[in-house]
Amino acid sequence: MTIIEPPPSRIYLLRHARAAQAQSGQRDFDRELDDRGYGEAELVCEKAVDKGYRPDLILSSTATRCRQTADAMHRAMAGECVMQAVDEIYNGTVETYLALLAGQAPSPSVMLVGHNPSIEETLESLIGREQLRSAIPGGYPTAGLAVLDHAGESWVLHDFIFA
Repeated sequence: MTIIEPPPSRIYLLRHARAAQAQSGQRDFDRELDDRGYGEAELVCEKAVDKGYRPDLILSSTATRCRQTADAMHRAMAGECVMQAVDEIYNGTVETYLALLAGQAPSPSVMLVGHNPSIEETLESLIGREQLRSAIPGGYPTAGLAVLDHAGESWVLHDFIFA
């Protein structure tokens, strides 16, 4: 498992909600959430806030579908957090995601809004394969939100929410 030093107290890993298929000539980067995706984003973010999950900082991929998902969280929190779009998250590797999380350690809690497979690989890197498979045996769903707490030398999956 991966160590992030010094760790934030809580990490949120949010996979973007369901996106529309690319239109002819449209770049993957520009794909927007479809109607179902908008509903997923709103629902998972409302569930998170209802449970008291409120990141201090949201780092989002600059891809349209991630920004739209991050915007749903920002709205659900009534704007009470800092949002930052980060180019490196789009097409970023698990190492990129972990480095971004580690670089935000002064923040008590950080949310990363990203893409699969890197979001799932990041979760696996932090909690281990067995805990990942136990928590989400079908794979990381769109609009899935993992809530991780730092416990001594390791990370523990506190909760997993999905639409």
